[in-house]
Amino acid sequence: MRYFLTVLLISVLTACNPAFEENKFVATDITGADFAQTLSLTDHTGKPRSLVDFKGKAVVLFFGYTHCPDVCPTTMIDLKQTMKLLGTHADELQVLFVTLDPARDTQAVLAQFVPSFDERFIGLRGNEQETAVATESFKIYAKKVEAQGKGGYTVDHSAGMYVFDKAGKIRLYIDYGQKPADIANDIKQIL
Repeated sequence: MRYFLTVLLISVLTACNPAFEENKFVATDITGADFAQTLSLTDHTGKPRSLVDFKGKAVVLFFGYTHCPDVCPTTMIDLKQTMKLLGTHADELQVLFVTLDPARDTQAVLAQFVPSFDERFIGLRGNEQETAVATESFKIYAKKVEAQGKGGYTVDHSAGMYVFDKAGKIRLYIDYGQKPADIANDIKQIL
């Protein structure tokens, strides 16, 4: 009984003290993860980019491809809505879209697709080898699947997003389908 009362007292005191309150994210908190540390690709304007370029801003990083029939455009629309919900804080966030299909997603295709959702969004690409290094580093599943039609294939892929804080440290993994209001609230905590 004494043990139970001690635990209860500590729980109550901790709950009443804001210093003990942890951030409560809807997304999965992966702060301190030892993967997804570097990324070096070329943006949709032809400029070499790495994660270091965006220090001072929070970053949302999403892997997808422009011919994606559902997941990728839906996620990009959700991120567009997230930016609106962030209001004046939106300029403190950089959205990066990394293509998993460099054969079809040329610089010109990315330059048309990515900014069509928000002019601040940046598309990134590499050659096949650079893309493989990025997917391995970020633990992204991506596999070409033969399909009927013009393109000849689709790309099955991981559909979540990573969030980095302003210091460039990985903080969150956002599952596919998380609502823009939840994403915005999580990002506000990161900011």
